[in-house]
Amino acid sequence: MPPNTTATTGDKPAKSGRKKGRKARLIVLVLVLAIIGGIAYGAYWSISTVRASFPQTKGTIKLDGLSGPVDVKRDGNGIPQIYASSDEDLFMAQGYVQAQDRFYEMDVRRHMTSGRLSEMFGKSQVKNDEFLRTLGWDRIAKKEYDTKLSASTKKYLDAYAKGVNAYLQGKDGKDISLEYAALGFTNDYKPQPWTPVDSVSWLKAMAWDLRGNMQDEIDRALMTSRLGPQQIQDLYPEYPYSRNKPIVQEGRYNQLTKSFQQSGGTGTSQSTGMTSTSGATGTSGTTGGAMGASGGSTGATGSSASSATGSSLTSQLAGLYNVLDDVPTAVGVNGQGIGSNSWVVSGKYTITGKPLLANDPHLSASLPSVWYQMGLHCRSVSSTCQYDVTGYTFAGMPGVVIGHNADIAWGMTNSGVDVTDLYLEKVSANGYLYDGKVRPFTTREETIKVAGGASKTIVVRQTQDGMPLLSDRDDELVQVGKRATVNSAAPDRGDGYGIALRWTALDPGTSMDAVFAIDRATNWNDFRQASALFDVPSQNLVYADTDGNIGYTLPGKIPTRSSLDDGSIPAPGWESKYHWTGFIKQKELPYEFNPERGYIVTANQAVVDKDKYPYTLTTDWGYGTRSQRITDLIESKIKNGGKVSTDDMRQMQLDSSSEIAKLLVPKLLKINLDDKHVREAQKLLEGWDYTQDADSAAAAYFNAVWRNVLKLAFGNKLPKELRVKGQCLWADKIDSTGPVDDDTKVRECGQRDADQAQPDGGDRWFEVVRTLMDKPNSDWWKTPKSGTRPAANNMDQLFARAMIDARWELTAKLGKDIDTWSWGRLHRLFLKNQTLGTDGPKILQYILNRGPWELSGGEATVNATGWNAAGGYGVVWVPSMRMVVNLADLDKSKWINLTGASGHAFSAHYTDQTGMWAKGELLPWSFSDKAVDKSTSDTLVLKP
Repeated sequence: MPPNTTATTGDKPAKSGRKKGRKARLIVLVLVLAIIGGIAYGAYWSISTVRASFPQTKGTIKLDGLSGPVDVKRDGNGIPQIYASSDEDLFMAQGYVQAQDRFYEMDVRRHMTSGRLSEMFGKSQVKNDEFLRTLGWDRIAKKEYDTKLSASTKKYLDAYAKGVNAYLQGKDGKDISLEYAALGFTNDYKPQPWTPVDSVSWLKAMAWDLRGNMQDEIDRALMTSRLGPQQIQDLYPEYPYSRNKPIVQEGRYNQLTKSFQQSGGTGTSQSTGMTSTSGATGTSGTTGGAMGASGGSTGATGSSASSATGSSLTSQLAGLYNVLDDVPTAVGVNGQGIGSNSWVVSGKYTITGKPLLANDPHLSASLPSVWYQMGLHCRSVSSTCQYDVTGYTFAGMPGVVIGHNADIAWGMTNSGVDVTDLYLEKVSANGYLYDGKVRPFTTREETIKVAGGASKTIVVRQTQDGMPLLSDRDDELVQVGKRATVNSAAPDRGDGYGIALRWTALDPGTSMDAVFAIDRATNWNDFRQASALFDVPSQNLVYADTDGNIGYTLPGKIPTRSSLDDGSIPAPGWESKYHWTGFIKQKELPYEFNPERGYIVTANQAVVDKDKYPYTLTTDWGYGTRSQRITDLIESKIKNGGKVSTDDMRQMQLDSSSEIAKLLVPKLLKINLDDKHVREAQKLLEGWDYTQDADSAAAAYFNAVWRNVLKLAFGNKLPKELRVKGQCLWADKIDSTGPVDDDTKVRECGQRDADQAQPDGGDRWFEVVRTLMDKPNSDWWKTPKSGTRPAANNMDQLFARAMIDARWELTAKLGKDIDTWSWGRLHRLFLKNQTLGTDGPKILQYILNRGPWELSGGEATVNATGWNAAGGYGVVWVPSMRMVVNLADLDKSKWINLTGASGHAFSAHYTDQTGMWAKGELLPWSFSDKAVDKSTSDTLVLKP
């Protein structure tokens, strides 16, 4: 960045011309030195560091350990296609090439998964490391590698690690990445060799980010401090099965039908005293549970009378909430409302006569993208070289996670099934209470090394069934636990309470086996058997093959619970009857194959109708807004004999229609408003087609109204523990009783109270508002007078308030002239390097970060450029990649990544795909030898 050259102009009188002259000369000297320093600094980065770290993409490199030559062919976007003659050579080359492009990213990820971030970044990361060591991802990964994974998988992991280490050999940090050179100014960190366990640990981090409803468990428990059962049920309405169809509609349940009928066909856990009997409400029963509410409540603005949750325990859960919020994300999931889209259309409805498959996982934006595109090709597929696969993988992990091979294609979305439970444990000096007896904790010491500081040792405690005590990781939580009070059915407090976690990923599993098995699958049976190995995280898998078949399967290690517990809120750990009773058998999990309707859509909606399946998979599905829109788009295309093309699939991915706008706008247009400026904004909504294009003024105004509706209806009624800071909303601080001029309104905008709660705005809130609109006089619609704003006593009055506040909020942000407003000016994407680009020196942030891009789309739309109402309109999660696979001609498939192949800030491939991604464009996706050769720009030969 250029130095700040703003200096005095001499307009203001100086005390002394001599002093003024000396000051001016001093400023000039400082500027000259700054410029010289800046030039030298820039030369250092550009010549000594940046170029040295770029990968070699042409010529020949010798790699010890290869059995034969390997070709690495890169296209014009730097995307590599690797050709080898043995499996080990293929995966060794994959490790080498990914390290060339992304080793810094890989290194940061493995330090996160092993709880060793402090070794790189110092004391600021100690708390995160303590929590991550308590979870013990790398310890579980080591057990998987040693005891669970197949011999072939371990062979591939070893080969991959050998390739990474071949790249690292003889290199200093500055030779690997610009970030290491920057870190070298503050500590003496040096990258260590890669291990196979580093790759396996990454799957644990992925599972953590996709773990299900743990945040909802905490939220609901905290809500009991202020809200009664009915209010909580209002905020967690039933899934709308009749309106938004589940994924599996024609699936086979084998022998489940008989047992389901014998169970009474309820489809949900029947809770008595611990959790709700009403599905996805999240409400608590009246007695018995650790967090169960005791019944009586006031209105939505009041608090519930609860003997279940003492203020100390509420504080403990709130503390855990904050700890979880600080833990860095792995694959980029961070916040409620995030989801993904994937769907497949049968050949009977496509132009090609063969299936088309689309996928776009929605993750928080990161730089570089969490995904890495590549192809892995055996020159001749045989028993010694079994792979011919291409798609998206993670830097640091061998194989391909999402993509296609010569026979099949597959996509993934997060299923959201409930695989985590929090337990309240009654602890003492000797252990924890379980069925009336004290059991000793299993303990271990963990030493955390800190760059530039002293090491820290912690003690991790876990129960005999492997549940770590999360509350140990915060001194305040420990003290709160000692003071905590729960309901009268709980045991005497004694030495206090702790919070423990039960999570399927804390058991060694076989997900790494699944990756390789899926990559080499050739048909539906192969795919189903391979998917069954994918135990965590549980994903929705859609399938298509070149023979014309389509399918869906839900794999995963999914727990079963007793009738006392549906997993919606923390349970009492001191009673075995609240613990898991087992796991659903793989053959009993839902699936579909070639359904009559001719398509399958997954977008985080309910997997199966609760009345047609005997197990409770979760009480916290996404509410189906995106999935039903995709279904409607497919139905509208194929009705009357229409056919779907590859570009139709792409256009569907870009659909930005707002479902909540379709519901609210007709109501908003009927409201009478006195202020001519607000009426002017209201008119923007007349004739609007609900499409949230970047240049749309109507989309900007509607989303501001929506955000203000959420603030006014729910913001000051949620427990203070859930309240978060937000950005510019109407201040509610004007005390004048007379007219307020526009400039005053604009000046006062943005001074929002720090403790004002704000919902995230996801599709759960769509359903909340939709349901409450049938109760126009509900207490949720009531909000008090504030400044010049009148009180709202019903829905229409609150909507009017929201429209007024939205007008002045956008006046502050975008100006008085509504002709200059656009959604894209509010809804911008900034890409930040997730380490030094976020917390590093400003010069490094300038070097490493990119943006902004003004985007179309929005919250809970198919084009899910999500924004969080708690923090403003800026884009916080995105379609992290997009792909459309054409099973009739794989070379006519299309793909795009959020950023680019490279993690090097000055590489041409750092963000070379972002502009196209923002416009909704897709790149050609070469697969056949002929197509790859035609698209190749650089070829590197790796030789033994």
